[in-house]
Amino acid sequence: MRQLSALDAQFLHAESATTAAHLAGVAILDAARSPGGAVTRDDVVRLLRERLHLVPALRLRLAEVPFGLDRPYWTEAAGLDVADHVHEVVLPLPGDESQLADEITRIHERRLDRSRPLWEMHLIQGLSGGRAALYTKVHHCAVDGMSGVEILACLLDLTSEIRPVPAPEPPGPPPPAPDPGEMLAVAVARSVSHPARALRSLGRLAADLDAIPLLGALPAARAVAAAARLIIGGEAELPEMPPLVAPPTPFNGPISARRRFSYGALPLSEVKRVARTFGLSVNDVVMTLCASALRSWLRERDVLPAEPLVAAVPVAVRTAGARGGAGAGVGNRLSAMIAPLATDVACPLERLRVTGEAMRRAKRRFAAAPATWLDELSAVLPAPVTAVATPAVFRLASIVLPPINLIVSNVPGPQFPLYLCGARVLGYYPMSVLTDMTGGVNITCFSYDGSLGFGVLACPDRVADVWRLMGHLQEAMDELVELAGTADTHPAPPAEPAAVAVADPVTVPAAPAPDTVAVPDTATATAPIPVTVAVPTSA
Repeated sequence: MRQLSALDAQFLHAESATTAAHLAGVAILDAARSPGGAVTRDDVVRLLRERLHLVPALRLRLAEVPFGLDRPYWTEAAGLDVADHVHEVVLPLPGDESQLADEITRIHERRLDRSRPLWEMHLIQGLSGGRAALYTKVHHCAVDGMSGVEILACLLDLTSEIRPVPAPEPPGPPPPAPDPGEMLAVAVARSVSHPARALRSLGRLAADLDAIPLLGALPAARAVAAAARLIIGGEAELPEMPPLVAPPTPFNGPISARRRFSYGALPLSEVKRVARTFGLSVNDVVMTLCASALRSWLRERDVLPAEPLVAAVPVAVRTAGARGGAGAGVGNRLSAMIAPLATDVACPLERLRVTGEAMRRAKRRFAAAPATWLDELSAVLPAPVTAVATPAVFRLASIVLPPINLIVSNVPGPQFPLYLCGARVLGYYPMSVLTDMTGGVNITCFSYDGSLGFGVLACPDRVADVWRLMGHLQEAMDELVELAGTADTHPAPPAEPAAVAVADPVTVPAAPAPDTVAVPDTATATAPIPVTVAVPTSA
């Protein structure tokens, strides 16, 4: 058995009556043009049965420690039948984008059953144009973005021909059931040593104090962090971070269990053109698009704060060694950069410049000393206290002083077509988690085959018209393309520091595991699919 890390358990405990803590995504399939003329539930089940041995995260279930005295363990799910996790639904006519988003929302609102492996797939038929959609969700305690992309890679093919996969090793005897007495003994031992571990976590937490939202704005935060880094043997002087305090917005406050989802895509070539013209990165342009869209939405309602919004940008820190061996791809290896969004800047060109500077500063800081404060903060309190206190702390923080306004993730993906059950994947739109503490809106994007697909998830109590945000993203893209078209020369900003993967999900490594499809982010785009933002007028 393998025990959940403190961060894994934090994602588990964050779940409440109003928070479903799973990562998800929807793949749009050109089912009618597949060799079989359709993609059926039986096709998906057959594919999963053939490749389940390649995906450890889908074969595990939770084993709870008696009385909740310690973090749960992962154990092999005996007698697992993937058919129990695959569902099918047919949309009514006309099968448009708005209907698909509504159906996905209903599925996404439901929490996963903890007595089983923590994942589900839903094949959604009846989309217009002979298309189908495959919605997949996996609990965040089981995967981060990198391992989520690796799961997807195991199921995809490079052509419409389904590649054969070598059969797994003959199964051995079924794994023994977790021994409650053994788990209790470990829990007692861990409780005795917890004070020492907590002190170490507090020391490392202090070293990142100036990069933590809210705490970093305290007057002595920078001096305390520098002193802590000297004590633990780190660099005392690091790139300075601005003190960031999230301003009040309609996005922040207690959320309900309801969700709304919108999605759409922008041409990746246009995003890259803007980046090249102004000497920025693709991620800088993505952050500017989000800042512009949020600014427009807030201005429409006359609630635009004078200060910049504060965003958390997930960063994958999974090492190559963590990708192999038993239990590879299970659990979380991530941190977060906290950065301002230039929603307070009226001029689009200046907004682009300010965003680029803010992201370069955050990247330089992270490259010099990758923040571990998410892990350390999760490990400070004993496991039983964390399990009980997390939902209440998140709720209280949303009312008193939210640390951030929202989460924005940009995920580099493959720039060539992929196939699922013989059907070409036309687009992929990711979805993440909403909590009281992190705000009632989350924007995630994934680049694939020449397009940048956006998934916007929101609580309707906070953002009722989530499709309007998608419209503002398109307007922001048009604005930047016009600026790039009229620009003569613009000085390039200072060179980027060492590359930092700015995403929760990270591209599958160029050296793939056996029998998986590599999904490198450096692939050349071939035959990009023209996909436009769908903004139903009835939403």
